[in-house]
Amino acid sequence: MASNSYEKPDFWSQKAFSEGYPARSVYKLKEIDEKFHILKKNFTVLDLGAAPGSWTTFLLRFLGETGKVVSCDLNLLAKDVKADNLVFIQGDLTDNAIRAAIKNEGPFDLVVCDAAPKTTGNRIVDTARSQALVKMAIYYAQTMLKPGGNFVVKVFQNGDQQSLLKSMKEIFESARGFKPVACRAESFETYLIGLNKKN
Repeated sequence: MASNSYEKPDFWSQKAFSEGYPARSVYKLKEIDEKFHILKKNFTVLDLGAAPGSWTTFLLRFLGETGKVVSCDLNLLAKDVKADNLVFIQGDLTDNAIRAAIKNEGPFDLVVCDAAPKTTGNRIVDTARSQALVKMAIYYAQTMLKPGGNFVVKVFQNGDQQSLLKSMKEIFESARGFKPVACRAESFETYLIGLNKKN
């Protein structure tokens, strides 16, 4: 019987480790940027649900000394994820004080969210929780992105993607789903991409 690929490091996990990233998820963002060109130098970027910090690390490496990354999570980032142009805010993204602290660091050119809910193993429950996270991330994008800004958020498939995309199309010039190659074969996660926030 074949073992589950989550049990041992796969190609992407080993590649992440060798390149100094805390997790394999970095290659999903890298592929999204290569396809949709969501990121530019001098951007101010908001990374929601950032821990352990792979996406934050990628963003910092891309920006170099230009721009700024604001990361938020309940958990701390990995200890080696740090930079002069990184602002880390620890707390609950639904908390009004945290929202205010994040808003104070904006507005943003790009909002990304790779947050996943604590999974129960019940796909219906997990998908509903994922959908709630996506709606929260859309709120941040709608209220804190600059006109022309871009947005990336993870969602579990069957999480009412069409209605989520419909709401995103009211905010962005373009909105679509995309599943990066770096997603595990058995994973039911995918990503929603919003491009060019309307005025």
